[in-house]
Amino acid sequence: MKKSLLALAALTAFAGAASAQSSVTLFGIVDLNLRNQDNGSAGSRKSMSQDGIASSRLGFRGVEDIGGGMKAGFWLEGAINPDTGTPGGQTWQRRSTLSLMSGVHELRLGRDYAPTFWNHTAYDVFGTNGVGASSNAWSNLGSGATTQIRVNNSVAYHLNAGGLWVWLMASAGEAVVGNKYMGGRVNYAAGPLSVGFAYGKTDIGASPDFKEWNAAASFNAGFATLFLQYSKNDWGAADQKQFHLGARVPMGNAALKASFNKWDGNTANRDAKQFALGLDYNLSKRTALYTTYSRLDNGGSTTGGATFVTSGSGPAGIKGGENSTGYEFGIRHSF
Repeated sequence: MKKSLLALAALTAFAGAASAQSSVTLFGIVDLNLRNQDNGSAGSRKSMSQDGIASSRLGFRGVEDIGGGMKAGFWLEGAINPDTGTPGGQTWQRRSTLSLMSGVHELRLGRDYAPTFWNHTAYDVFGTNGVGASSNAWSNLGSGATTQIRVNNSVAYHLNAGGLWVWLMASAGEAVVGNKYMGGRVNYAAGPLSVGFAYGKTDIGASPDFKEWNAAASFNAGFATLFLQYSKNDWGAADQKQFHLGARVPMGNAALKASFNKWDGNTANRDAKQFALGLDYNLSKRTALYTTYSRLDNGGSTTGGATFVTSGSGPAGIKGGENSTGYEFGIRHSF
């Protein structure tokens, strides 16, 4: 009996030591809203929608101390569709990575965000979510590149030392056209100022490479945080330039957000302008109410297609010279 109790005590102590060296966290976001989209002569739509100020998701992440100053970590994250309850992206396609970490260094493998996209979304006052997203008229120029947001089969190195963050990434195409990527990002933050630059290139096979770069900055002036970003996409003779100007004004538990976006392309259906205004109100650290209004004008002479729908699924793209308006009222909860 005493031997059994001693064995049980030793096993419990071992399990306690192991759990003290590793951790697994369940996390997620649920974001739902009532949305209205009006795309002029292309039609309008009222819907229960999602992802107004944050992308709905469910994920697991964990870290283990493996000794010698090194840690191993994993991150599995998939999209969810809370308006219908369907599992959406529960193939873990938002992120599925495995990492080895030591001090300020990290080697990360798997499917992850492209560093060019991360720089793009980090300096968008609306975080590339909802009807005010700066990605509403963002185009891969018909290149077939699948790497504008996330990259499969990637190997990445991260250096995160103080305010400096260096991110280098490469991926194998594995015979999938548009998935062979090479890029990187440098970000530096000190006090109220943050600046970032990113560049990426996607091999499209026999076609010219799809290239993109963006440079951005934000400044916290106390009464408001200001955002400025310029980006350019190139594919052969086609290109698209984008300018983003945004501001976030804190007001107690609330924050007022505003942005202006302008896209210029060297083909008729790549031009557009967008103005967005939003208000977030925090009920707690994890729950917020929000509302956003956006107007997007298609400056091209032809129908813009899906890239000119004001966020999410909806009517056909705006016709040349017409505009799209969208507004939403929603709630976001994180856990």
